[in-house]
Amino acid sequence: MKKTVLNSAHQRHGARLVEFGGFEMPVWYSALTEEHHTVRKQAGVFDLCHMGRFEVVGDDPVTALDKVLTRDVSSMKKGQVCYSLVCQEDGGILDDILVYRLPDRWWLVVNAGNRDKLLPWFEEKLEGAHIVDHSESLAMVALQGPLAVGLLAPHIERPKGRSLETLGYYRVGAATVNLTGTPLQGWISRTGYTGEDGFEIYVDSEHAEAVFDALVDLSDDVHPCGLGCRDTLRLEAGMPLYGHELSEQIDPISAGLDFGVGLHKTTPFIGQSALQEIESRGPQRRMRGFTVDGRRPARQGAAILHEGKVVGEVTSGSPSPTLGVAIACGYVNSGIPEDASLQVDLGRQTPDLKPHPLPFYRRETEKV
Repeated sequence: MKKTVLNSAHQRHGARLVEFGGFEMPVWYSALTEEHHTVRKQAGVFDLCHMGRFEVVGDDPVTALDKVLTRDVSSMKKGQVCYSLVCQEDGGILDDILVYRLPDRWWLVVNAGNRDKLLPWFEEKLEGAHIVDHSESLAMVALQGPLAVGLLAPHIERPKGRSLETLGYYRVGAATVNLTGTPLQGWISRTGYTGEDGFEIYVDSEHAEAVFDALVDLSDDVHPCGLGCRDTLRLEAGMPLYGHELSEQIDPISAGLDFGVGLHKTTPFIGQSALQEIESRGPQRRMRGFTVDGRRPARQGAAILHEGKVVGEVTSGSPSPTLGVAIACGYVNSGIPEDASLQVDLGRQTPDLKPHPLPFYRRETEKV
């Protein structure tokens, strides 16, 4: 099992460590619910070093990327970050990624579990460009929550004296990180996977542990957070997780990710024809959100029932610490009306599923 450069920091902070995406990662440090509320109300620090960090190098990286990504990369502005999918010819999802257009280079951040799969795939499919893997040499640490910008801003210097507050959502830029006593050159983006405001910091891996500890020490309101609360936070925010909502057998249209697909962009991409056909005829199933009657949550793989027959499957489910109810999302056959009576098979119980729009939570929303 692989370990990130922050493994010793997790142990010092008392984390419970588990396997995730081939890495030994913290599932929590104190308790899942406590860490969840920390991010919703204060600020939490996350280790993202297990994610893949790829630089795209070549004579024409824009065209090369446009041919393998669903998003219209050519329209991205400098400093912009975009969500995109990587698809097979049949439209199945190989991964969902972030694309970064820096002033002088292009970066991709890919999911940890797909890192080893995508590296040779990109090398085979990219035309006029290749991948340089910086996953080991460049660390990635996040500070997420409503207090993040105020606590972090005094320690970040941006070019031309720009303040951190002026960095837009899904924007990235160069930064001098003054957290450890030694100015560190890196990058910072206003991105995250929690549904809260927050930032992701990129510095050389040799400085990762010092940066992680310094973020935790910013305030008594900041705490290290693990994968457990990251999952409940992203589920409330309606963000998909590869291996749950996304897979090689699921296409972006069925997953409700049309916004991340340039179906009619000028440069054809792998899977475009298949996705155009799915869009034209309509997907056979669609992603939906639900609240679950009772206290018992529905988990991945649970059957969704209509009039006693299986019509879908839960992809993710959990008690929602923010909303105080059990929530779930899953795929349901497209022919089943939105207001149809649905239940979930939990073995001895088949509680009702009540439809709920995704996401379950937005920053100002506190109730179902």
